[in-house]
Amino acid sequence: MSDALDGILESKEAERLATGFVFTEGPLWHPDGFYYFVDIRRSHLHKLTPGKAPELVRSNTGEGNGTTFDLQGRLVICEGGNRRVTRWTGGQSEVLMDRFEGKRLNRPNDVVCKSDGSIYFTDPGLRVPLADRELPSAGVYRIAPDGKTSLVADCEYPNGLAFSPDERVLYVANTRWTQYIHALEIAGDGKLIRRRIFADMSSDETDGVPDGMKVDVEGRVFCTGPGGTWVFAPDGTRLGIIRTPEVPANRAFGGPDLRTLFLTARTSVYALRVKVPGRPHPWYKR
Repeated sequence: MSDALDGILESKEAERLATGFVFTEGPLWHPDGFYYFVDIRRSHLHKLTPGKAPELVRSNTGEGNGTTFDLQGRLVICEGGNRRVTRWTGGQSEVLMDRFEGKRLNRPNDVVCKSDGSIYFTDPGLRVPLADRELPSAGVYRIAPDGKTSLVADCEYPNGLAFSPDERVLYVANTRWTQYIHALEIAGDGKLIRRRIFADMSSDETDGVPDGMKVDVEGRVFCTGPGGTWVFAPDGTRLGIIRTPEVPANRAFGGPDLRTLFLTARTSVYALRVKVPGRPHPWYKR
């Protein structure tokens, strides 16, 4: 472990909390004391209370992937297989967006909620057969609190995303071709001000790609990458790689103090303790 990571991590090794899945993703801490996560290939949504066995909450999620809450604590999920973003209230689903300018979305992947109630999500197109694609490019989209939709930026293969603590920067992982993290500077109305490369994630390691991301309260970026979870300082300096038994696809900060790093890593889910809490979801503050 690097000296920089030693100052970030409280745990030396990850604890495996549950296993037996196909491909886990979509981790999300609920302040009632449990995590949500998905098993994409099985189209399952699970709930895991620490110390207990995971529970199946919902099946037939349409290959549900990234998850977040809206400002009322309702679950928002990217249904990749169904090519839409939905909001769930109890057993009911509401489609928030499935088309842009009349054209069907590609395959919504990850999603975040801003403190003004707007929803941002990534929509890569590579895994949709060319004949089935209706939109000309992949992109990052915004759903405003009033339901109005807009394209924030087009990207090569946008995947995981996370806001900086002040919400002025939206980080977006680029998974295919060249591997890096975009930093999109966003105006208050959701429009793109400028964009830049935050971090280069190219590597000789072949297991793992830039994918799910989270940010701690001090602005460090935790992003899946080759070999494990890459950790970056707010200026883009790489601090090190957190290595776990399986390379994760995503992570979430959880626990009452938001100092547990919950990792969805293919067949299993793991937990690590960190010294600095994660950036809280805006709903948690309400």
